[in-house]
This record gives sequence, C-alpha cells and structure tokens, in this order.
Amino acid sequence: MNVNIAAAQYNISFLTTWQDYCDKVTLWVEEAVRQDAKILVFPEYASMELASLFEEEVYSSLSKQLEALQILHDDYVALYRSLAEQCQCYIQAGTFPVLIESGAYRNRAYLFAPDGGFDYQDKLMMTRFENEQWLIESGTELKTFDTEYGKIGINICYDSEFPLLARQQVEAGCVLILVPTCTDTIAGYNRVKIGCQARALENQCYVVQSSLVGDAPWSEAVDVNVGASAIYTPVDRGFPNDGIAAMGKFNAVQWVIAELCLDGVETVRQQGQVFNHRDWALQTRFS
Repeated sequence: MNVNIAAAQYNISFLTTWQDYCDKVTLWVEEAVRQDAKILVFPEYASMELASLFEEEVYSSLSKQLEALQILHDDYVALYRSLAEQCQCYIQAGTFPVLIESGAYRNRAYLFAPDGGFDYQDKLMMTRFENEQWLIESGTELKTFDTEYGKIGINICYDSEFPLLARQQVEAGCVLILVPTCTDTIAGYNRVKIGCQARALENQCYVVQSSLVGDAPWSEAVDVNVGASAIYTPVDRGFPNDGIAAMGKFNAVQWVIAELCLDGVETVRQQGQVFNHRDWALQTRFS
C-alpha cells in the first residue's frame, strides 16, 4: 500500500481574526491535498499563534496565553475535523495546550480522520521549559491509532528522543510514527532529527518530522522557531541510502511530501541486509 505523506514546515504568524487562522490553515491543507497527500502533519505548538488574537497583556504572558486559548479550543477541533472530512485525509494538527479537569495543562496532539472521528496523544516527556516555566503536565497514556493505512503512532518532539516509546508503538503494529516538533535552537532541532532517524533505523519504520519555523517576538513561548521537516525511512535495500525520503530547506515555509510504500516496512524486516527490528530483544542479553 502506498500513501503520500505531507509534513508542514509551518510558519507562525501574528493573526488579526479567527477567520485569518481558518483561511491560513485551509490553504495549507488544500495545497497538500492537491498534491495527493492523504496524511498531513503540522508542528508542535503551531496553535500558539492563536494567542495573537488576544490583547497584548494576554499574548505577552505565558500563563494568560494558556488560559485564553481554551476559549478557542472547541473551534480549533471543529476546524480540523471539518477539513479532514471535506478533504478526505488524516490531519495531525500539531499540538494544542489543553486544560484538563485537575487544572493542569497537557500538550495534546490531535489526529483527525476523514470519517469525522478524532483522537489524541498527549506529550509524555516534558522539556525543561515545559516543566519549569510553563508547568505543562505529562500525559499518562501511550496510544496507537487505527487508520485505513494501518496503525499510526505519535511522538511529540522530545518524546522522539526516548526509544522505548516508539518501540512500544511499533510492537503494537505501527509502521509510521508522526513527530510534531517545535525547537528554538539548531541544537534542539538536531536532537529531535537524530532521534527521529534513530527511531526509523532501529524499528525499520517510517518517521515523519514536522517543524515550526519563523519568529514571533510577541510570544515568550514560541518567539524563535527553527528546523526542517523530513520523512525518514529504514536504511536498507529498497530505501534511500541516507534514510531520508524527503527533507525541506532549513527554515523555509513549505510542505515536504513523499510517497511511502507501507508494505515495504514488512519486506525490509524480513529480507533486509540487517534485522534491527527483529534483533531488538537481543540487547537484553547484556543487561
């Protein structure tokens, strides 16, 4: 089974109205769909540009941003749900900081399906910024998502740097891991990039990284954003020699799109030059 995957190098903007946001996202989705993309991935914290819709005293304060964004949460979900239905595609909408019943916030990655259904993965591993300044709480469940293209997993940015998370998803049947990311330094971008490539290598699967780009000096949370989106593959026969199916130009605003053969994952696991996926358990002999 082949499918076109699109990873957004999405630029954060200063918006005037909610309609501006709807128009922007709709144009992005329609552009990817025109290129036959069936699975679309947006970056972590792309939703933070919505804070610009509020007064300066709100968008210049971390805590007030999080509180104000909750007003737009239901509209945000409805927008992406509608676009996934209208365009008959899966949309991983990046992440949105969601207030939960305990009063804490979670960094939530929604996956919207063409039949109108949706689910989410909460970020599990918190960065220092999220822990120490933003007080974002870790999620409690690692999920997989059933789609017409098989099971999909989501690792949110820093999650991708911890191999046991993706491994559990792969052992549950995932051949595709989506990684929405937000990084403010080249080192941070490279940490996630290396993590994504390592997950693709050791699991002999596909990993899709979507990067937030552009500056937002009005926002303490996402003032600087750097990176490049990419689609990573196993590094073996039948795949690119560098394990990169497609990669964007650093810090450009663009879609990065590649056609993936999902059946090729099982083929390389059975017939590859090496058996990284199969030999994973052999490591335990030395622990």
